[in-house]
Amino acid sequence: QVQLMESGGGLVQTGGSLRLSCAASRSFSDIKAMGWYRRAPGKEREWVADVLSGGSTNYADSVKGRFTISRDNAKNTVYLQMNSLKPEDTSVYYCNAKDWRNRGYWGQGTQVTVSS
Repeated sequence: QVQLMESGGGLVQTGGSLRLSCAASRSFSDIKAMGWYRRAPGKEREWVADVLSGGSTNYADSVKGRFTISRDNAKNTVYLQMNSLKPEDTSVYYCNAKDWRNRGYWGQGTQVTVSS
């Protein structure tokens, strides 16, 4: 089992920045990949970014160049730095972890609201 705790959401104006954090209850050596997803009202959940055990990162086209995913192995924490935020980034953001048996785990979600 991996428990995930997100923090850092809030209300920001268009063009502003926020940093989300996700603390895992297990060491990253037990985790193959960590990522962020989001779900806007009335829409399906969509993948935003992930960071693999080797350190490589991947981004959805909609956030590429604006969002940065990173991790602190000592703290078992993953971050999502979000810059140049747009109203369409408004969503509940969820942290996800996948272990080496491909079992997935989810955080409770944190609300990000971007005002126009």
